[in-house]
Amino acid sequence: MQQFFLLRQPLDRIAMGLMFCLTVLIALMIGNGDHSIPRVRDFSWQNRLVGSEDAAFIMTFSRPMDQASVERSLSIEPPLPGKFSWAGRRMAYTPLSPAPYGLEYKLKLEGARDQTATLDYYAGNKNQGLIEPFLADFKSRDRAFVYIGVTGEETGRLILQNLTQNQKTILTAPDLIVTEFQAYPNADRLLFSAIPQAQQGQKGINQQLYTVTTGMFFPAPEEPLQPPLPAGEVNLVLDNKAYNLLKFDLSPDGKTIITQRINQDDPSDLGLWKVEKSKNGSDSLSTFTTQRLEQAGSGEFEITPDSSSIAVLQGQGVAIVPLSAENAAQDWEFLPKFGRVMDFSRNGAGAAMVKFNVNYTRSLFHVTNQGKEELLLETLGSIMDCQYHPDGQTLYCLLTELIEGETYEEKPYLAMIDIATAKIRPLLIFPDQRNMQMSLSPDGKALLFDSLITMPPVNDLGLRTRDGQEITKGSLWALPLNRLEVDQPDILPEPEELPLAGYHPLWLP
Repeated sequence: MQQFFLLRQPLDRIAMGLMFCLTVLIALMIGNGDHSIPRVRDFSWQNRLVGSEDAAFIMTFSRPMDQASVERSLSIEPPLPGKFSWAGRRMAYTPLSPAPYGLEYKLKLEGARDQTATLDYYAGNKNQGLIEPFLADFKSRDRAFVYIGVTGEETGRLILQNLTQNQKTILTAPDLIVTEFQAYPNADRLLFSAIPQAQQGQKGINQQLYTVTTGMFFPAPEEPLQPPLPAGEVNLVLDNKAYNLLKFDLSPDGKTIITQRINQDDPSDLGLWKVEKSKNGSDSLSTFTTQRLEQAGSGEFEITPDSSSIAVLQGQGVAIVPLSAENAAQDWEFLPKFGRVMDFSRNGAGAAMVKFNVNYTRSLFHVTNQGKEELLLETLGSIMDCQYHPDGQTLYCLLTELIEGETYEEKPYLAMIDIATAKIRPLLIFPDQRNMQMSLSPDGKALLFDSLITMPPVNDLGLRTRDGQEITKGSLWALPLNRLEVDQPDILPEPEELPLAGYHPLWLP
């Protein structure tokens, strides 16, 4: 009775009344929904550098959104066409093609509504549930490429040309004659083979394998930002004391190197080796481990786009050999009719392969990862190089046409091939030269190629092409590919000669 009496005191009645009112207000708010202003909680490309591998950005909202209003209200300048997909409060935007490099983008979202505001909007309350205006900035990677110099103090050295920053940097010292190179995926380093000048002219193959820093660093959006290392730091990866280096390939993820090496004392001892970094820290000879790939053979090879296997020429076909020990016991995939892999599409869905026919012609096929073989071209000439456009729907190829006559003569030309229709469109015809190299930009907007003047070698010194000719002069050219379609023969791209003396151009990723 005493406890019941205490509840009848004035203060208790006031407290009970307040609790009842708050309960009613909470119930009304729950019934009418949450009318807090919707916001963008996270934007995955905020203040980031994006590259061709960045397929989409993610935008996370504080509330479930009216999807149609978001898609209508989102704007990007310069325009970056793409498609939307949703998962709850998360929206993904996938550009139809990689963001063109060297540009700054501004994203704005204003006027979108949350889901609960849709009925209010049609009832006449135009301002109900409007999202808080959101502005963001992001950039694409710099337009930059590397080449080998051919004149003066630049001869045989790696040179970085940053078009976005209008900056040129010599990366390697004059005591190394670079022969081949590839870029790491973050563009922070290059992997290259070179002959020390002290060994140039000696008998045998004297290449060694090195890395060099570029002074750049383009991490993926999910990777932490960090300052790049200074340009020009060279480290030895493999020497030539026991084995001579013939060829190498760097995996797309930058974690594995495959090399083709030959024993200096036993020329029959030729094979492939896997080279991996054994611990963190700077690149040096002591931080890499080597393992011979006994099962892979010793033929021409290329690492697959997923970095898990190599496509290697074995006898009368191409074998897909797993690189990891746990996958080594799996059945290999063997493609018996093909004699060379030209390139893989970026997503690994297709490969450009060459078949050497008994009638001395060559056939170019697009082979899908489902085993479908699509004939694109058959020629009496040569198929020197083919590279996939980032969208995987077009191939750019360096080809030759056989000229009938008393002497064997081939006319080189550049062509684009539509994979869906196998339609071929010639773009450029070149003077007679067999040592051209090309590089398609990661955003698919431009193609670099070189033009060389060569002569038979006088001695064992100087720069050499792949077939042993001495390079006396080299120039670089750029071909714009914007708005270029295979079915628009009237639109011809005009190549531009760059004010750079060099050869073997390679766009940075």
